[in-house]
Amino acid sequence: MIVGVVLLPLPALLLGARRLGHRSGRASLDDRADRVELVLVVLGRLAGLLLLFVLSGITLLSCVGGLVKDLTVPSLVYVFFVADLLVASLVVLTVGRRGQRPARRSRNPARR
Repeated sequence: MIVGVVLLPLPALLLGARRLGHRSGRASLDDRADRVELVLVVLGRLAGLLLLFVLSGITLLSCVGGLVKDLTVPSLVYVFFVADLLVASLVVLTVGRRGQRPARRSRNPARR
């Protein structure tokens, strides 16, 4: 479980934190609606990242503590681990994708 948390949720947390305030190219005609939309998007992303941070912390702390003390991990840790992977995949799929780059214009072989 430690390897699973280190491979997907922690990079997703860093990626999501880096692109927290990133805006898409869309803008509405009303400035107030545009600000409200931005606040809602940032708050939603922040809530997802906070959930990801808490789930990753609990999972890592329980697994490392179980290894050090030579104990079995409680069954709820497995549920947190699966929830952590699901939230991390949600963050990667929504925040991690980049907008499409504009297509390059084809060069005309004729002289200009």
